[in-house]
Amino acid sequence: MIKQLSKLGFIALLLLPLSALATDLKVGDMAPDFKLQATDGHFYQLSDYRGKQTLVLAWYPMANTHGCTLECKSLVEKGHLIRKFNAVYMMASVDDLEDNQAFAREQKADFPMLSDPSKETAKAYDVLNFVRVASRVTFYIGQDGKILKIDEDINAKTAAEDIAATLEELNIDKVNQEPVIQE
Repeated sequence: MIKQLSKLGFIALLLLPLSALATDLKVGDMAPDFKLQATDGHFYQLSDYRGKQTLVLAWYPMANTHGCTLECKSLVEKGHLIRKFNAVYMMASVDDLEDNQAFAREQKADFPMLSDPSKETAKAYDVLNFVRVASRVTFYIGQDGKILKIDEDINAKTAAEDIAATLEELNIDKVNQEPVIQE
């Protein structure tokens, strides 16, 4: 009984709004570099995208939880909206790589899902909350490595549409645009 109550308490904490745990990073700050392993086995680091692409780094609390599953599904089903931009998107959590790999397989994730089990990168991004998981925060990082936007008001169901709309608002270049033919 106590074990069940503890589990329910933990789940309740995950469901609480975590926006009060805002990051100390600000728009215009240099984003902390990172090197994390993803579900595809590769290591990804922010510096690989400097001068090339905008990086959307979407932190999420825990694999296989309701909100995180909805967010991942949105990115899988509507990721094509984001791929219209010169941007790459990744999800990141403090889950072990094996947990994220299983989650990625189950959700058919076609984008990198980063694992930060040491929690060092989560600490650098100031998203590690009081229950020692990442708060749901999305960082938009420009080609120069500076933070363009920090979104702490995430709707998991519409994550892909919201990211695409933000990339549009930020005037991120589109890729593979059809040429306009004038007659």
